[in-house]
Amino acid sequence: MVRFALSLLLVVLVSAGAGLAQGSSSSIGPKVSGIAPEGQDSNSQEISPQVAAAEAAAASSDWKTAETKLSTWLAGHPQDARALFDAGYVADAQNRLDDAANFYRRAILANPKSLEAHLSLGLLLARQGKQDEARPELVTATTLDPGEAGPALKARAWRALAEIDRPGPGHHGDAAAATDDLLEALKLTPETPADTLLAASLAEQAGQYDVAETAYKRLLAKDPKSEAANAGMGHLLIVQKQYGAAENFLKAALEKLPDNPALTAQLAAVLTAQDKAEALPLLQKLHAAHPDDGTITGMLAEVLAIAGDFAGSDGLYVKLLAATPNDADLLVAHAQNLVRMGKDTEAVAAFDKATRIDPSNSNGWSGLAFAASKIKQPTITLHALSMRSKLLPDNASTYFLWATSYDTLHQKAQAVVFYLHFLEAAAGKYPNQEWQARQRLQLLEK
Repeated sequence: MVRFALSLLLVVLVSAGAGLAQGSSSSIGPKVSGIAPEGQDSNSQEISPQVAAAEAAAASSDWKTAETKLSTWLAGHPQDARALFDAGYVADAQNRLDDAANFYRRAILANPKSLEAHLSLGLLLARQGKQDEARPELVTATTLDPGEAGPALKARAWRALAEIDRPGPGHHGDAAAATDDLLEALKLTPETPADTLLAASLAEQAGQYDVAETAYKRLLAKDPKSEAANAGMGHLLIVQKQYGAAENFLKAALEKLPDNPALTAQLAAVLTAQDKAEALPLLQKLHAAHPDDGTITGMLAEVLAIAGDFAGSDGLYVKLLAATPNDADLLVAHAQNLVRMGKDTEAVAAFDKATRIDPSNSNGWSGLAFAASKIKQPTITLHALSMRSKLLPDNASTYFLWATSYDTLHQKAQAVVFYLHFLEAAAGKYPNQEWQARQRLQLLEK
């Protein structure tokens, strides 16, 4: 069903006209353009001179004058829906979001059929990350008559719903619902670049890479310098692990958009995935330009560790942990560097903290088992191995840790079992440890 909906969306986009409409801003962003809901004041009367003067001031971005005139008017006319909406708009423009939301809600109470008030409140709540509160307002907006405002506002409500419904970080979303929302918007207004980008993103999230690629290529054909389309295409190739193609594409894109941070970061990731030495200087340059970008800092830290600069890598991880001390993945990366630098006791503490924060972190349990074995803490090692086994199957390395830990604790029967498991799994790949296992088995089986 999702595949069919996405294919239908692509057909609609392709047939939506000879060109894309200008502009590509998010549907959840700026407040509704214009000041008042035309013809939708609470009593369906002509606009009062006071409110008209306030709207004229707002049209000139004279927010203080507009606010003063509206406050005076609303003191005597608290149920004037148009004035309430205007007051919300003025507060919204000044980033007084709680005041704006209050005025929009009062406007809705005064006139429940005001599409603009529902839409403005929905957009404001969405910008605040209150998606569950925003959605009902936007849904209501899609059911109302836009009046003289025309279909564009209703289309914007559908587009905002698509942004809310799309799967993303922190929420599962619903790709099919987001696709349907976008299709409804396209029934009302022409396609925009933002529509095509959203369609491509939804297709990629649904694993429909061919649909996503077609959409990105359409955008790039119209605007070869589109940062969003280039980054989207680069990401699409990376997701499919087409690293060679991604490298060529991103290098060509960077010729059109020199030093673009998103494209440069993608290229660095692609070079890292291919173990190419070019990744390190590229990331160092990128980090120098964006020292406070956590993603770039993390990428550089990872590449430095791969290059053997464990101290340099760890310095970056320590900086990241200062900002987010309870990030389990950062703690694990920090602990791995500590092991490489021979600071095993500190590593055990870091791995232990990471696994307490996130018991499902298999890398944390693996690292804790290994680090604890190095400082001869077999009880900790066995506990870590037991927790890891709930998440991942054992391998030759973990069998060896099981065996040596039981051996250290003089639990002979268990040690024998795991030495045998290790020898079977190792199959000649670990000659030193296999020799040690055979020697211990001879002694334990006497």
